Amino acid sequence: MTNGNAATGLRDLNAGIPEADQLKGAVSAVYEDVASWSRTGDFWHWGMHCPKLLEELTDLCPNFNAGVSDGFSEQLYVQTLRGLPHSANDFKTLNVLEVGCGMGEGLNFLARLVDPARAVGLDISAAAIRRANALLARGDRLTYVEGDAERLPFGDQEFDLVINVESSHNHPDVERFFPEVARVLEPGGHFSLIDVFDPRSSARFGRLQQEIADFEWIHERDVTGNVKSAIRRHMAPGSFCREEYTRKRMPLRARIIGGIGGAHYAGADFIGHRDALSRVLELARIRPGFVGEYESYRHHLAACLTVGGSPSQSAKE
Repeated sequence: MTNGNAATGLRDLNAGIPEADQLKGAVSAVYEDVASWSRTGDFWHWGMHCPKLLEELTDLCPNFNAGVSDGFSEQLYVQTLRGLPHSANDFKTLNVLEVGCGMGEGLNFLARLVDPARAVGLDISAAAIRRANALLARGDRLTYVEGDAERLPFGDQEFDLVINVESSHNHPDVERFFPEVARVLEPGGHFSLIDVFDPRSSARFGRLQQEIADFEWIHERDVTGNVKSAIRRHMAPGSFCREEYTRKRMPLRARIIGGIGGAHYAGADFIGHRDALSRVLELARIRPGFVGEYESYRHHLAACLTVGGSPSQSAKE
């Protein structure tokens, strides 16, 4: 996949292309390219910064990010476990699926942290999955699979926990995605979604929460401020993100798309950062412009219900 295709993919995403297959192709094009130059520890997600969560994570796993990341993406993944009725030991018996795993770094971290019986990452990008399996897979305990979020290639009731991190906004048909998650979850299992929302996607999500009877939504947290704090730290001079970006060997076009210090990749648009170079590049159509209206970043947690529409005993407990 060429950098030209990645730029085209970003441009298509920002233009709000209507066709589902085109949208999936655009997402895949972006990750096909990023997988060719991304190193371990960088560009998982925008991440979040929460001092209390960071303190808890550091107590649990000292030096968890020493020399390999800035720690913000790890905090975002730990947030997906907030509100779950599980102790640390419970995870050793659980099967976990991440839908939209990208290059697999986040799931790899989570699997090492809580040690589930089985962890599976799924992504639509073949290149991202190849990279994840080559660098991160650990036999049957951690594997990565290419596939579509709207047609999950798994059996019924195969997982106890499904997570979806900064990904659902790229699913063209969330109405198909949610029932698929419910299908692969055990009754009483949990669905943890954390993502960025614009007014339209927020309204659609609220409607689906009411209309789809497969879930009981049990926890919600707005982490917009925490995510913006992480982005500002990503962009600060001397940050891990900027230093890693500077050291990368990557094609010129990919560097241009990333902006000064990789700000475009790090989430600069979400905090309203628009430097002069960005405006020039976008006016010249060298780099795709950003026209999203993202307003919030939220974590939602749901318990999967039985067919009869009542929470299972484990969900009630």
